Amino acid sequence: MATKSRPTVVLGFLGTTLDQASAERRWDRWRPSVDLCRQDDLLVEHFELISQRSSRPLARQITEDIASVSPQTQVRVHEIEFEDPWDFGEVFEKTDAFARSLEFLPEDEDYLVHITTGTHVAQICLFLLVETRRIPARLLQTSPPRGRKGDQGGCQIIDLDLSKYDRLAQRFRREQGDRLQTLKSGIATRNREFNQLVSRIEKVAAASKAPMLLLGPTGAGKSQLARRIFELKQAQAQLSGRFVEVNCAVLRGEGAMSTLFGHKRGAFTGAVGDRPGLLRAAHGGLLFLDEIGELGLDEQAMLLRALEEGRFLPVGADSEAHSDFQLIAGTNRDLRRLVAAGAFREDLLARIDLWTFRLPGLASRTEDIEPNLDWELERFEQRHGLRASFNREARERFLEFATSPEAAWKSNFRDFNGALQRMGTLAPQGRIDRATVDEEIERLREIWGKPSEPGGLALERHLEPGAVEALDRFERVQLEDVLQVCEGSRTLSEAGRTLFASSLARKSSSNDADRLRKYLARFGLDWRRLQSKLAPEAKPRSELARPARQRHGEQP
Repeated sequence: MATKSRPTVVLGFLGTTLDQASAERRWDRWRPSVDLCRQDDLLVEHFELISQRSSRPLARQITEDIASVSPQTQVRVHEIEFEDPWDFGEVFEKTDAFARSLEFLPEDEDYLVHITTGTHVAQICLFLLVETRRIPARLLQTSPPRGRKGDQGGCQIIDLDLSKYDRLAQRFRREQGDRLQTLKSGIATRNREFNQLVSRIEKVAAASKAPMLLLGPTGAGKSQLARRIFELKQAQAQLSGRFVEVNCAVLRGEGAMSTLFGHKRGAFTGAVGDRPGLLRAAHGGLLFLDEIGELGLDEQAMLLRALEEGRFLPVGADSEAHSDFQLIAGTNRDLRRLVAAGAFREDLLARIDLWTFRLPGLASRTEDIEPNLDWELERFEQRHGLRASFNREARERFLEFATSPEAAWKSNFRDFNGALQRMGTLAPQGRIDRATVDEEIERLREIWGKPSEPGGLALERHLEPGAVEALDRFERVQLEDVLQVCEGSRTLSEAGRTLFASSLARKSSSNDADRLRKYLARFGLDWRRLQSKLAPEAKPRSELARPARQRHGEQP
């Protein structure tokens, strides 16, 4: 340990036990505060010694003894009174205030913080002040002698700048790489934007327990990513409970409440026993609500309370239940548009929208198709016990098609996985040849269909086929969207507010309902006739729920 050219300043607590010794035996005993000043290769210019009023005699003795062994060391005693030396909050606050009162000149002096003396609480406080750079210092650890009495013992300087420790830095980089590979399911992703997205998700997953929102088209991998996030957090001991996945699109009516929040026996017809519900099943773990935009407004309200307070009321229960879980929500719908349409709670969206990540579809990540190809074949072998591989010509042909604009991948990885399963199963002797690939390509073309004129279910419900074909492409896209909004709205005014929200904000539209009425009239449509054509399953959920509420004595 070479002597520094700049003056060295040490900060440390007086050791009321370790620094204590009888007057006649004190030189036979190891005393950390004195013996660090006896080190041959450490010259201490200033020693900022923290003590309490009750320890003044000991502080004087230590000051005198340091002067006798190291005359060049100037000891300055600072008295800090702790009502409870084991109260972390008090000790940290007062030690931090003391550190702030000092003038640090890191360009001119070297600082060491002695962490051998003082209570464990005091040592932790000093460590934190150094680690957060409130004190621009390195740590100093002294140790008793191993030989005869009277030796000064040893000392070691610890620098908390991990970048200076190559092996540690490499280990942290390797562990971060492992976490990223966990989130990517082991696939070496080549898409730069997706790599950046996964890296950001890894940082958030490691540091935050706040809800996360995964956006993206069907089959983009939201469910798989949510499970990988759970596995990552579980490996880091952040979660002790289960991974619970719920597809909100299949939840309807009272069954939705019961499935999510549980029920008591006899709460409704068929409730023959208590049911804990999936929120309680996710206690201590992670709850993934896929297609959260499909939840009813009542379920949304209950979920919001569960997120904010950790409490909710099971169906038919008199007392609340408790669950502490982390939420990941997934959707392929525009939740802000649903909020504008009154189909999604704005306060719930604000609660789950802190960390939002949009997963791209497979068609926009064509450079990732080849590594996914190899990984899916490995997974096929693991699941089915069948080994499958491409010959060179077949592989080149499939990749040529899979990365071309012709490959729509409408269901993203679901389409991709299905294609490889079919080819792997049909491959002669486990070898996927050109004929197998050509057959699969034709099948995919048939599944996706040829590029066609845009249309939609709403157009089919409200216009005759000849009328749809008579529309320009532009008009079909626009009218389909308008009709979908109308089908999801309770009133003409509500639909108008949703469709003309931007112009309403600019105050350039005075009557949105009248504007919508005139637009529909251009195509021979009116609001009453449009609503009357809706089948029960296509009506807004709020309309379907109304009779059930009336049966329970509520006002519509």
